[in-house]
Amino acid sequence: MRLDKFLQVSRIVKRRTLAQRLCDAGKVTLNGVRAKSAAAAKIGDMIGVDFGPRTLVVRVTRVPEGRASPEPVFEVVEDRRTAEAW
Repeated sequence: MRLDKFLQVSRIVKRRTLAQRLCDAGKVTLNGVRAKSAAAAKIGDMIGVDFGPRTLVVRVTRVPEGRASPEPVFEVVEDRRTAEAW
């Protein structure tokens, strides 16, 4: 799944256009490397999003298939703060 779409579906960002802008500005990393919005998000990938005063780092635990349903973000990603051993 495209990274910008994954960020929107997982509810890390509110809109896909915002996800695309964050990627274009170099504020999104995929496995420690700056990522473009078309990069593929896969299970086990580490995604970092710089929101200015805070940075969110998550691990992809599941990639939703088909049409996006209103799933809670905690079912799709694992937050770095809650993970014991990364």
